[in-house]
Amino acid sequence: QVQLVESGGGLVQAGGSLRLSCAASGRTFSSYNMGWFRQAPGKEREFVAAINWSGQNTYYADSVKGRFTISRDNAKNTVYLQMNSLKPEDTAVYYCNAGGKYSGSYSVPSLGSWGQGTQVTVSS
Repeated sequence: QVQLVESGGGLVQAGGSLRLSCAASGRTFSSYNMGWFRQAPGKEREFVAAINWSGQNTYYADSVKGRFTISRDNAKNTVYLQMNSLKPEDTAVYYCNAGGKYSGSYSVPSLGSWGQGTQVTVSS
């Protein structure tokens, strides 16, 4: 299975931007749908964004549409999440996932294919 390592999190003020990266190794990266999820303390992990293997199809949670952009560079085995106009409610640990299934109406991550997460904190 693919191994995933997230990076790029940090502390920013509301309205600021961050770019998260998820580096993959261990398997052919280009064959996987990739997704970003986040989890705040005391809350369930929730879907943020996803991208198919070729990068042609993307999906976003309503809460981040127009602010976040997911992309991938298969040559670098990396998926990105550009986060603009950040809000305090975006504060969470962000995780990437390889091999999930996504559409406009559902998001199902692949079991056992999570990175370790990267903390994003947005101050008001």
